Amino acid sequence: MLASLGFFITIALVQRGVRGAVMIAILAVTVLGLIFGDVQYNGIISAPPSVAPTFMQLDFSGLFEVGMISIVFAFLFVDLFDTAGTLVGVASKANLIKEDGKLPRLNKALLADSTATSVGALLGTSNTTSYVESTAGVAAGGRTGLTAVTVGALFLLALLFSPLAGMIPAYATAGALFYVAILMLSGLVGIDWSDITEAAPVVVTCLLMPLTFSIAEGIALGFISYAAIKLLSGKGREVSLSVWVMSAVFILKFVLAG
Repeated sequence: MLASLGFFITIALVQRGVRGAVMIAILAVTVLGLIFGDVQYNGIISAPPSVAPTFMQLDFSGLFEVGMISIVFAFLFVDLFDTAGTLVGVASKANLIKEDGKLPRLNKALLADSTATSVGALLGTSNTTSYVESTAGVAAGGRTGLTAVTVGALFLLALLFSPLAGMIPAYATAGALFYVAILMLSGLVGIDWSDITEAAPVVVTCLLMPLTFSIAEGIALGFISYAAIKLLSGKGREVSLSVWVMSAVFILKFVLAG
């Protein structure tokens, strides 16, 4: 009930042009959860947990084993295409994609993401990557690198307020996620729905992302379905060489990884 209410509040505030609509809705639902639900107050400020138990705890024992190749490939595949899909989705909402379909300064964005992933691994954190929820920030007006720097600084500051942040229940952020889904789906208007060979792979990709719980898996199956549908429809010449290569790589990945 509160999750639905949060979604309705978010949409209403966005329609009225209220800045910070998503955050306001999350805080409102959290307060309601504190009053009527199961939200527990655990304080405001606390010292961040120590990274000593996980910092630089590297294990090189299996570095030269054959099985390590598949592990490295799996992580590379998931992180690269999760990030690429997120960057394209967020950039599309920000109208940063060029007319030729290319994303400006993509190399720098991928370098920043890969650096964060490496540093996060050294610190012992879970995989550090780009998040599609950034679309909500774009919708609020964020367009430049200053937005990312500001968010990063606030995340650093939030380490001191972890008890307060921990109070926010999952149902308080559910409405924001539904709103992000609406923002992402709005990009489908650019699809040529009159051409079934173009529309079908899009539907396959959109459906399989949530069903496989992975952006990367959805993109991979989208590549494969696009190439297969074009080939079987007699439009194989419309498929670029890079798509054929990526489709072959994805098929090989599924065969080897299962």
